[in-house]
Amino acid sequence: MKLICGIVVAVLGFLMPAAASAATLCTVIADGTSGKVLLEEGDCRTRVSPASTFKIPLAVIGFDSGFLKDENNPALPFKKGYADWGGRDWKQTTTPARWLKHSVVWYSQQISHALGKERLAAYTTAFGYGNSDWSGDKGKDNALDRAWIGSSLKISPAEQVAFLRQLVNRQLPVSRDAMDKTDRIIERSTVAGWTVAGKTGSAFPRKRDGSLDRARGWGWYVGWAKKNGRTLVFARLNQDETLIRAPGGLRARKEFLEGWDQLVKRLPD
Repeated sequence: MKLICGIVVAVLGFLMPAAASAATLCTVIADGTSGKVLLEEGDCRTRVSPASTFKIPLAVIGFDSGFLKDENNPALPFKKGYADWGGRDWKQTTTPARWLKHSVVWYSQQISHALGKERLAAYTTAFGYGNSDWSGDKGKDNALDRAWIGSSLKISPAEQVAFLRQLVNRQLPVSRDAMDKTDRIIERSTVAGWTVAGKTGSAFPRKRDGSLDRARGWGWYVGWAKKNGRTLVFARLNQDETLIRAPGGLRARKEFLEGWDQLVKRLPD
C-alpha cells in the first residue's frame, strides 16, 4: 500500500488557486445525444492513466456483477493495511456512495480483487475503455491494486467522452439497473443552471528510469452536464508543470467548473 501511496497525489491538502503551474492538455465536449464533438482543444487522443476517474466504469462493473448492491451496500469496514493516505474519510466503513464521494482507493481494490483481471478486462474491452490493459506494472503482479493508477490501464480524453456518452444514454452492454445505480452515486454540482455530474482523478507519470515524475502530475475531471433537456459530455485533462501538493483532479474540477459558463457560450447551438 505504501507503494500505491507514492503513485497517487495525496487526496487531502489545501486547494491552491489555478495558475501557470498547470497546463491544460485537453478540453473536449460532445453532444450527449448525437455524439457530435462540439469543442476539442489540445491533445485529446493520447492515452494516460485514468486514475480515480476509473471509479465510474468500476461502479458500473461492480453493480452489474452483483458485488455492489445499492448506494449503501456493501458497507465494508476499513482494515489495517488498507490504503489510508486519504486521511480520516478513508478510515471508516465505506459504502458505494461514500466510495465515490471520498474517492476511497481501498474500496476500489476490494471490487477489483473480488472480480479478477479476466472479468475486469472483459468488461473494459466491451466498454471500449482505452487500452483495457490489466497487466499492471511489469514484473510486479499488482494489476488488481493499481492498474488504473499510473500503471498499465490508459485512456484518452476522447475515449472518456465516448464511454460516458454510452453510460448517459444507457447503451453500455450491462444491465440498465447497473447504469442507473452508478448514475445516482456520481457527485453533482449546479453551475449556471446546469447540473454537472463528474469524477476527478489524480496520478503521476513515470520518468524513463521508472521513478515518479512528481512535478508533472495529471489532473482529470470527466462527466456530463444537463440543462433544459440538453446533455453535454466532457473531459478535462491537465498536467502540472511544477510540484504542487494539492491533488490535480480537484484543481482541474475547480478550474473547469469556474469556466463552464464561458465554455458553453462558445459551443455551437
